[in-house]
Amino acid sequence: MHIPIGEAMVLGIVQGITEFLPISSDGHLALAQMLFGGEADLATTVVLHAGTFAATLLVLRKRVGAALHEGVRGLVHPSLMRETPGGRDAFVVILASVPTALIGLTLKKPVEEWSRSPTIVGVCLLLSAVAVGSTKWARRGRELTPNALGSVLVGIAQGAAVLPGLSRSAMTIASLLWLGVRADRAFELSFLMSLPAVFGAILLEGRHGLHGDADATFALLSGTLVSFAVGIFALLALRRVLVSGKLPYFALYLVPLAVATIAWGYARP
Repeated sequence: MHIPIGEAMVLGIVQGITEFLPISSDGHLALAQMLFGGEADLATTVVLHAGTFAATLLVLRKRVGAALHEGVRGLVHPSLMRETPGGRDAFVVILASVPTALIGLTLKKPVEEWSRSPTIVGVCLLLSAVAVGSTKWARRGRELTPNALGSVLVGIAQGAAVLPGLSRSAMTIASLLWLGVRADRAFELSFLMSLPAVFGAILLEGRHGLHGDADATFALLSGTLVSFAVGIFALLALRRVLVSGKLPYFALYLVPLAVATIAWGYARP
């Protein structure tokens, strides 16, 4: 897909802000591209995700390093998956990644079509609002990780977030908080478990986004760099918001946006 560099950079800003904040990057990218008169091309979206993927690696580099180190060692000594912080993180990520991958692959084809529908995007944004708003009533947890069943349930929530407008961070963080996981750990685990899913999507679809002339490739790479820089600030901001217990406030933004998007869908010819 060929897009002008200005549009690519705007999409990069949108991606950087919305990938981490619980307001749905895919939903906002779909809306931005519909407003530009284009289509929410999956390959283009995935290429922009590469920037926020790199931002996640940078901010959570210590947790990522520990999970990789202890996770690999745990393949030889399974007890490390229970006895070390990195091993426990790796175990949660592995369990969550299975349902996420299955759901993502199943819905891969329909998602591109659904991304063109303001009505579908609006309904999913409303569900994101419900997810973050519900955490107002979740008890402050003390657990560092969910149990095996909880990890699978969070993976299902993450897989469902392939729907445009259904925020991945909203679904996973809300699920972790309701499972009694501490807020700071919910933040870390949510984005740790996003890495395999995003990395897999980049491998599967990223090459299509960069397939084209030099101008198109340069535009997408520029947008990716912007999403990386903006994403770092958004990720750090979300950590502060989550730890301070202010996550439900995002519903105040999502609800009117969802209603307006649904109304737009019905009003379109």
